[in-house]
Amino acid sequence: MDIMERIKEIKLVPVVVLNRVEDTLTVLEGLHKGDVPIAEICFRTPCAAECIKLAVETYPDSLIGAGTVINEEQCKEAIKCGAKFIVSPGLSKKVALVCKENNVPYLPGVVTPSEIMAALELGLTTLKFFPADVYGGLKAIKALGAAFPQCKFMPTGGVDNSNLKDFIACDKIIACGGSWIVKGSQEDIIRTCLEARKIIKGE
Repeated sequence: MDIMERIKEIKLVPVVVLNRVEDTLTVLEGLHKGDVPIAEICFRTPCAAECIKLAVETYPDSLIGAGTVINEEQCKEAIKCGAKFIVSPGLSKKVALVCKENNVPYLPGVVTPSEIMAALELGLTTLKFFPADVYGGLKAIKALGAAFPQCKFMPTGGVDNSNLKDFIACDKIIACGGSWIVKGSQEDIIRTCLEARKIIKGE
């Protein structure tokens, strides 16, 4: 299945910040048991690349991507480690070009019409809306979606299980990202994931 189609099917993109390599498998096992076989491992920590590599090797059937990618060097390193998709907090033309050269999906962060138009000029139509809660949330996404019908969004920031149902009901949203899914112990992660999956399935 196409990577973007898989993201659309799962409808969740856990934002994972790992400060220690040894925490990688604990978090990934929790996501796996919680029926959320996907993770956006952030390039905010020195061990991020190693964590991505370990996650890809250990869970080859899971969709492991890299987040908080802000320059082409990080992008190249993430792809080299096996990242299947790249996410940025903003839009980087250089990162977009690296992704295009390597046939890896890129979801840049946008919040304004001008940023969306810049992304469209690069051929990007699936965009991260971040931070969603600060920039108008669902109301803003609906307004931007009306102005740019060719675009789909992945809101991140301010989404959790209490409002997940409202977000995924919007046809402009491909999936919801966030760190709420991976808070607490492995048991907490499993519980939150299973609850989120029930919400998505309408159970």
